[in-house]
Amino acid sequence: MRNSIEKFVLKNAFQFKGSVNSKVVLGLVLRDNPDFKKDVPEVVKIINEVIGEVSKLSIDEIKSKLKQIAPELLIEKKKEEIKGPLKVLSNAERSRFKVRIAPSPSGPLHIGHAYGAALNFEYAKMYDGKFITRIEDTNPENIYPPAYELIKDDAAWITNNSVSETIIQSSRLGIYYDHAEKLVAIGKAYVCICDNDVWREMKAKKEACPCRSIGIKDQQIRYAKMFGEYAEGEVVLRLKTDIEHKNPAMRDFSIMRVNEHIHPKTGKEQRVWPLMVLSVAIDDHLLGITHVLNGKDHTDNAKKEALIMEYLGWKAPTYKHWGRINFEGFKLSTSKTRIAIEQGEYTGWDDPRLATLMALRKRGYQPEALRKFAIEVGLSLNDKTVSWDEFWKMIDSFNREIVEPKANRYFFVEDPVKLSVKGLNKNKFFLDLHPDFKNRGSREFVLSDTILIAKKDFDQLKEGKVHRLIDCFNFKIESEKIIFVSEIYEDFQSSNEKGKIIHWLPNVDDNVEVELLTVENKRLKGIGEKSLVNLKEGEIVQLQRMCFSRIDKIKDCKVTLYYLHK
Repeated sequence: MRNSIEKFVLKNAFQFKGSVNSKVVLGLVLRDNPDFKKDVPEVVKIINEVIGEVSKLSIDEIKSKLKQIAPELLIEKKKEEIKGPLKVLSNAERSRFKVRIAPSPSGPLHIGHAYGAALNFEYAKMYDGKFITRIEDTNPENIYPPAYELIKDDAAWITNNSVSETIIQSSRLGIYYDHAEKLVAIGKAYVCICDNDVWREMKAKKEACPCRSIGIKDQQIRYAKMFGEYAEGEVVLRLKTDIEHKNPAMRDFSIMRVNEHIHPKTGKEQRVWPLMVLSVAIDDHLLGITHVLNGKDHTDNAKKEALIMEYLGWKAPTYKHWGRINFEGFKLSTSKTRIAIEQGEYTGWDDPRLATLMALRKRGYQPEALRKFAIEVGLSLNDKTVSWDEFWKMIDSFNREIVEPKANRYFFVEDPVKLSVKGLNKNKFFLDLHPDFKNRGSREFVLSDTILIAKKDFDQLKEGKVHRLIDCFNFKIESEKIIFVSEIYEDFQSSNEKGKIIHWLPNVDDNVEVELLTVENKRLKGIGEKSLVNLKEGEIVQLQRMCFSRIDKIKDCKVTLYYLHK
């Protein structure tokens, strides 16, 4: 232990011309020797002893001794330039960087969560670091049991299966109890049994409550009683802070309480639960979180967490906050949505009318589109209001860039109308799967004396105009019959009587039944070309002249798709 400590004291002394920061040395020692965390007081004692010895040495003597016992520490590493799509963060090192998201299991993730998750993940990528999902379920009263798995799935999706670790706080209660007990033992926390209203009045007057001055041994007895004798609402564990702090929220705030509510993971087994600031502070340290990136509404929490860490002898992570993003016109409340689902207003969490990640995934949105949105907004303290139309315009644009090159083209005819064809001089046509990627091949269509077009298109066809069946031929319509005019597209373009371009299908037996579910959860029914049944569920396609969509199900020559966007 002494040898490890000595080299870091010498390094710090040499780096700062004889001055040594004991806290920096402690951090370096514990980072290289995690086992020393079991005996921090002894480590601190030896650090101070070695600092006293090193302070008597000259800079040349310090350098000579460091060169003798740890020459590698004399080599100055060049600061690596980090380049990425986001602003560089202070105190961030490649490969040591670690961030987390911390949702509560009240429901699946929605677009409000997506920005934070995407931003944290993009920073983890930028610094070749790690991204952790921590499910914060220490409030037994607000838990939706299926959310544990739903959140894991959502986090995996938005990070392309790059979540390093998933932590569930209710499985770590013993860790929180041990550290709370330590805070009591070192006189930094006390058990308060004051009436809540009385306590609030004293706090407002900057007055300490009587419980604060009780001795440590009695506090330890009170702490033990929290686990069996005190009833819910009778007691809280408070952190000792500056009772005259200018920010009332920082005055002796609560860190643990009794809650008798049955927890879906632990049942009735546990009744003492940490408040968020305590469990978060402990987890952020023990999990090695280097940067906490979240909304500025957590600014006070960050200060509380840093204070808890200071009391426990730990270095706090770097905190960076973003401004409030108000998604105007969105229904994001998971509790209200859950009730609406139970009442049958929505079909489930993946109903296309919802802004959950499940619904976006069902429709065919790509996680890269949401991450690009997060990069576009960036890490800024400025508050933003994003309207429904503005958000979807941006997301659709980003998503279109991703799916357009991948999505092959297919025909879907809604509510088909059968029309006879006259004067056709060719009955076989080959249409590209994708106009920009000829090497993908084509689909073959064989025409007979009738074709199918959508009724809404038929109702807009005017006699006397030259219309075009897309990628097929030009025609005129007379007495509800299609009269072949020309196969050449340029003839249509140059016509003085240019009409509409419409999609179509041959009237053949192997056309397939198609159902397209819209954003409003309406079902558009029609027919599609036979090659649709050869595709895979989950594949993104473009229904020509209609929309991009995702294939949800293929069964018995019926294809069900979800509308994505234009």
